[in-house]
Amino acid sequence: MREHPLFLVGFRPFFVLTILSGAALPLLWALAFAGKLNLHLTGISVVQWHVHEMFFGFGWAILGGFLLTASKNWVKIRGLHGGWLVVAVLMWLVERLGIWFYGSLPGGLRLLAVNAFIFYVAAYILWSLLYYRKQDSFRDNYFFVIALPLFIVAKNLVLSPEYYIQGWMMTLGLFRLAFVVMFERTITQFMKNSMEVTLIRNPYLDYGIKFFALISVFAGFMPEGVGAAVLLIAGLLLGIRFVLWNPHKGLSTFAIGLSYFGYLALTVHFFLEFLRVQNQLPSIGALSVHVFTFLCMGVVIPAMMIRIAQGHTGRKLLFTGMDRVAIACMGAGAFFRLVMTQIQPQGYFMWIALAGIGWALCFILLGIRLIPFLWQPRIDGKVH
Repeated sequence: MREHPLFLVGFRPFFVLTILSGAALPLLWALAFAGKLNLHLTGISVVQWHVHEMFFGFGWAILGGFLLTASKNWVKIRGLHGGWLVVAVLMWLVERLGIWFYGSLPGGLRLLAVNAFIFYVAAYILWSLLYYRKQDSFRDNYFFVIALPLFIVAKNLVLSPEYYIQGWMMTLGLFRLAFVVMFERTITQFMKNSMEVTLIRNPYLDYGIKFFALISVFAGFMPEGVGAAVLLIAGLLLGIRFVLWNPHKGLSTFAIGLSYFGYLALTVHFFLEFLRVQNQLPSIGALSVHVFTFLCMGVVIPAMMIRIAQGHTGRKLLFTGMDRVAIACMGAGAFFRLVMTQIQPQGYFMWIALAGIGWALCFILLGIRLIPFLWQPRIDGKVH
């Protein structure tokens, strides 16, 4: 098993798990939310399960797979592979069972089952970044060094009945920070390589954005006014840079436009969170959270998977008709979740179900196209 192409590099198995969880989890949530399915959870509520599994099941499958692949390229090492990568996958699967039977497990076993995967992967990435820091391609990877241990704290707070709210706000903030860092790197690279456009890079603005994104991780622990101010400043700085980064050119192509769209959605999310924290967001349900999950994560993650699954298996980057339909399904899901729930709340359960179907269809279509690439050797003869 450990010699199989699936375990040559981190993105391969974890992109498969991202696809499978992305297809299954929203449908399970929609059924459970509507009262059509009893998940028989123990020790946690169905809302805690939903938040944890979408961020630390689905979310950490994609984030772990991406960082295991990117970090080895950043510091120029072989990276986690073979049997050690198999262990990481098994830990992810054990965690899913550990969450399902959370309250039925003895304390020590429960702690191990739900934390082993994230601790194992985060520790490996941290070791890679710190041990090989002199050959790191990016000076600002210390933001990941700070964020990775905090993910473990946030995960356990989400599972705590007393600190659940602070836990999901912290989790949300950490994923925001990851997207802030990667937008800065990828959009500038895409524009330079594909459109020969060099975007403005102001170090004070760049580091200001990352600093306030990092501080916003702790907004749930701050006084209301302070937390709101941090979110507002982060959103304003992101918005200023968006305007400076030639959005009319970036949005003119489908492939790069998806990244610009996700960046804009992240900016809007910060403003909505600013209003929510001050109890001034007149919305039904967690609107600001789902602007981020559907319009930023839900758009950018499929695009990133399409790029990496092709580029890192020796294939030419193409966004096919099926890829566009997949992302359109995500867009339809976002419309049901973000728009229809607000203008026709009497159909709330139906809109949640349709949103889940849209999300699931996106990853089903991605799976049909990408899993064969992930399962097979590279087509250019390279090992990994």
